Amino acid sequence: MSSIDEVREHMEVIGADGVHLGTVDRVEGGRIKLTRKDSGVAHEDHHHYIPGGLIAGVEGDQVRLSPNADVAASLFEQEEGGDPIG
Repeated sequence: MSSIDEVREHMEVIGADGVHLGTVDRVEGGRIKLTRKDSGVAHEDHHHYIPGGLIAGVEGDQVRLSPNADVAASLFEQEEGGDPIG
């Protein structure tokens, strides 16, 4: 299992199924913060966060998550760090 410490700005985030979820803005508080313009879910008015525990691996310029993209997207947290969006 890869560490969130390996995640870098501008990396592509994909689900276990290889589907694009977004692009890393930065890591904050043990979560991946996605860029607003490429959150993969058409919500450009706020950032989405992915819990670091969902990381299955980091290779090259990609962060692969353990769940498929549709499941991971349902676990996104909003900018305030509140409840999942799903």
